[in-house]
Formats: sequence, C-alpha cells, structure tokens
Amino acid sequence: MRKLALLTWLLLPILAGAYHYGPGQERLKLDDAATALKLADQAVARGDHESALLHYDDALGFLPKEKIDEARRIRLEKNKAQMEAKQLPAAHAELKSLVDELVADGKGDSKIAKEARAALANSQYYMTWLMRLEGVAREQWEPEIEAARQSLKLLADTAEESGDAKAAKTHTEDLESVIRLARMDLGELQGLPLPSQ
Repeated sequence: MRKLALLTWLLLPILAGAYHYGPGQERLKLDDAATALKLADQAVARGDHESALLHYDDALGFLPKEKIDEARRIRLEKNKAQMEAKQLPAAHAELKSLVDELVADGKGDSKIAKEARAALANSQYYMTWLMRLEGVAREQWEPEIEAARQSLKLLADTAEESGDAKAAKTHTEDLESVIRLARMDLGELQGLPLPSQ
C-alpha cells in the first residue's frame, strides 16, 4: 500500500507536466484570448477604439483555429471598433467578407449574421455618404446604398416576424435614413454635418 501511495505521489508531477504541456496549453491560450477580449471591451467602453483594435487582434491571435464562431464574434466587434476609429473602408471590406462567410456556412439566419448584416448596412450607408460628398458617379455609389436598403429591409421584416418590436423599429428607422440619403440632392447633402455613429 505504501509503495502504491509513493508511486502515485511520484507520478503526480509527471501527470501535471503532461497536462500543462498538452491540453493545458490550449486552456492557457483561451485564457489569454479572454483577457485580451476583456481589455478590448473596456477600451471600447471608454472610447479608446485604437487600443481596442490592438486587443481584438491579440484575442484573435490567441484563439485556436477551430474556434470559428468565437473568432467571427471577435471579428465583428473589431469591425465595429474600426468604424469608430475612422477605418471605414477596412471595416466595410471585412464586414462584407464576414457576412459572405456566414451565408456560405449556412448561418445566414444566426444572431451574429444579423448583427454583421446590420453593421455592414451601417458601413454601406457611411461609405455612400462619403462617396457622394467626393462626387463619385451615381453608378458607383448606388449599388452600395441599394445593398444597405435590402439588408435593412430584410432585418426589419425578420425582426417583425419574430416579434422583436425594438429591433424592427431600429431597422425601420435606419432603412428610412438610407432611403433619404439615396434620394437626397447633393447640395442638400453638402449642407448637412457628417453623420457619426
């Protein structure tokens, strides 16, 4: 009995080491990702979007490759922070990619897909505003605003069907803003202050 206890006692460090250098490494990476994500969320809360972007990148770097859904959630939050950090074109391109990925994986109706689609419509609205102010031809900006209109209409209808009156109201108001922007005369648009988040 004493030999068994001694053998067990001697095997404990070996087992602990095997866990630490094996499955424990993934747990450490997940802990690091969670810490970076918490720091990013805190930076967003205080309005420091540049720092938030760095922390989101850290979180994505720590996250194991098989955590696809978690990575998509972080990418969405990063793209929202990019829009706030005046990196609209980069956020716009990333959001398009994210929405396409979600649709291709058959997750087009998931909660994250709806949030990504709303953020993409938001970025399309701001991109259209900027393109119009820069004097870009209608043929170039119209597809952006039309895509935003279609996305917001889909989101408003889906929210209404599911009984989410608050989301339906928000998406409907955003849809009205998109339609106003598309119909607005350039002179009228130039007289307005730039929109913000």
